[in-house]
Amino acid sequence: MARPGGEQPGGRGGQQRHAQAQQPHLVAAEEGEIHPGMLATRAGRCRTLGPMRVQIFSDIHSDLAALERNASVDADLYLCAGDLCNWGRGLDACGEVLKPLGDKLWVMPGNHETGEQIEAFCRKFGFQNFHGVSFEKGGWHFAGLGYSSPTPFDTPGEFSEAELASRLEAFADLEPLALVCHAPPQGTPLDAAGPNAHFGSQAVREFVDRKQPAYLYCGHIHEAEGVSARLGATQGRNVGKRGFLLEL
Repeated sequence: MARPGGEQPGGRGGQQRHAQAQQPHLVAAEEGEIHPGMLATRAGRCRTLGPMRVQIFSDIHSDLAALERNASVDADLYLCAGDLCNWGRGLDACGEVLKPLGDKLWVMPGNHETGEQIEAFCRKFGFQNFHGVSFEKGGWHFAGLGYSSPTPFDTPGEFSEAELASRLEAFADLEPLALVCHAPPQGTPLDAAGPNAHFGSQAVREFVDRKQPAYLYCGHIHEAEGVSARLGATQGRNVGKRGFLLEL
């Protein structure tokens, strides 16, 4: 989420698929409670997954030094959860920094970019478009959805809650799932901009509550950068520009 022209208040491939309750208990938690390399299925069995390193980041807002730090991490995949720039300006400068990552980088729009801008950006620099698509790698499904729910600032990348819910539903049967959204789930530590100030998406919250993906990574609310929370069986984190290295 961001104010126009000012301080930002918070505001290698794989097969790709295009997308068109009861409340779990929420607790703040440290990342890694799901043992790396193992996944407990709903039937209670565990299966071993191949080792994989995934660097996830968001809300760079044209901070090229922060972008370079994320790009320098040794990883198998890189996932950008949106808002590389401000109001759609400065994408090419970001692309030059990220260009060595090639098709290992998947990018979605935040609320500061449009889907069309990110599609053109990915074509120009050889990246993968991660907006409303999923892919499988290393035994995991990775699904991405950009944009935020409506903001007071009329930014270019906003969906209604109904549109977010409709597009998330395309990921409902993917398991095991690491879900990446620009928008955090509403009413959780991941969308808290201050005491009793929550600006996330109700649609993302309802999807996570109902489907319980193994992981959820998000951004958008800068004040919650680096915050982890357990949402029922889902381990969530607001990655922000610091980024986070997920080891599976």
